Amino acid sequence: MSQPKQTALINIAFGVVVAGIIGVLGVAIFSLPREAVGLSAAVEADLDRAGAKNPVTAVLLNFRGYDTMLEIVVLLLALIGARVLTTADASSDVKQSQPVNPALLGFIRIVAPVMIIVAGYLLWVGGHAPGGAFQAAAVLAAMGVLLKLGGVHWTRNLSKRGERLLLVGGLTVFLAVATGVMTSQRGFLEYPPPAAKTLILLIESAATISIAAILLSLFSSGTLRDVDSQVFDDEVAQ
Repeated sequence: MSQPKQTALINIAFGVVVAGIIGVLGVAIFSLPREAVGLSAAVEADLDRAGAKNPVTAVLLNFRGYDTMLEIVVLLLALIGARVLTTADASSDVKQSQPVNPALLGFIRIVAPVMIIVAGYLLWVGGHAPGGAFQAAAVLAAMGVLLKLGGVHWTRNLSKRGERLLLVGGLTVFLAVATGVMTSQRGFLEYPPPAAKTLILLIESAATISIAAILLSLFSSGTLRDVDSQVFDDEVAQ
């Protein structure tokens, strides 16, 4: 079979697969009820024992806590992929090609403490109002980006082991709580109602630090490695 015919058959097969997926999705979408029933009533009924007054937090950290835990896993996998393909790590500092503007340094000195307070507030308020670990982590990561851009070497004394503890600490605490409650004959991530609020706050506090570290590490990943050149150099060396 000639190359053009083979390519044409592959394109046709690919088109058929894509058309089939679109058809299945179309049928699923048009078969949905016109008015979604939702689970808001069920969530509201169980808020008293969920450990959080905010329905969103109750769903994310209690009723569907494993979803949030897997989101942290996805972030870690993204970071691992970035580390494989790039040349830097979270403990490295941005190299300054020119002196930092003193106005920027002054702005950072003013805004960095405020961002820490805002992050703490978002973490605490997430139990009964919009907020939570991801929002607080985004603020902390933004503060870290400002510090790096300003040439503030706040990660100078951070060891590789310390960096890794920051990155995996949130998931570790999440898993420890999820499995720890099973010792009292409960299911995975089935918190005891009297301790639910404390456990959720513990998980969110650890997750905030880890998510912020992951986001900052992704920002600091550096440039892409020249994989082909590296492979060629290894072959020549052998």
